Amino acid sequence: MMSSQEREPRESNELHPPKLRAPGLGLLLAEMRGVFEFNASVLLSPLLMRAPRGDGHPVLVLPGFLASDLSTAPLRRYLRELGYDTHGWQMGRNTGGLARMRAALSDRLAAIHAATGRKVSLVGWSLGGVYARDLALQVPDMVRSVVTLGSPFAGDVRATNARRLYEALSGEVVGDDPQLREAIAGDLPVPATSIYSRTDGIVNWRTCLLRPSATAENIEVHLASHTGLGVNAAALWAVADRLAQAEGQFSQFERSGPFAIAYGAPEKAQSS
Repeated sequence: MMSSQEREPRESNELHPPKLRAPGLGLLLAEMRGVFEFNASVLLSPLLMRAPRGDGHPVLVLPGFLASDLSTAPLRRYLRELGYDTHGWQMGRNTGGLARMRAALSDRLAAIHAATGRKVSLVGWSLGGVYARDLALQVPDMVRSVVTLGSPFAGDVRATNARRLYEALSGEVVGDDPQLREAIAGDLPVPATSIYSRTDGIVNWRTCLLRPSATAENIEVHLASHTGLGVNAAALWAVADRLAQAEGQFSQFERSGPFAIAYGAPEKAQSS
């Protein structure tokens, strides 16, 4: 029998999206497994290094709520070893505030773009992915692609266990700007990939779903935690695979290779 949460609609890109629930206490407590996901990735590093090599283009990695560049160091190191020019956001701890952070994020992206002379891929973990999608809308000429990890940008974005703390620290009310919410949840002008897990204990996984298209896709990672998505071996492989695509080209993720069993079935792209 399906739970009430499983019966909720998957797609909710509406001005008044159906109300979703934040993940329950069981999934929240299970977030502690993130440390085991990291340890597993260390053990599986020989397999991870078989991922497609990068072409040296710059990648800006944005941390999640209450996290800093320290949290994304393993991901950035992995991508650097694959041949990417990786960059942290260099703004300390992420205490939230999409509107408040927009100018600083644009400046950081512009600085990397100017220094390298190349478009920048954006990889955002949780709230960092919301920032990344917003950046792609604001300055698409500087962005090569966007990859998000457990980022709640679609539908009822209030369905997270971090909402109240976010609002208290950022001074912003989650979802109070329907037009901005719909823009970030909508189609981006650059290739986009959303990596998520149905066992996410922080955000309702349905809020991570973008509309599949010829240049956008969702990749489900089985049994991953929210705090572990940025170090989970299967998620790391997927990020590397997506970034390895040539600029201006996009093909759907192939669920093959050493971590094939860890991915959910692909979704059919919707016509425009």
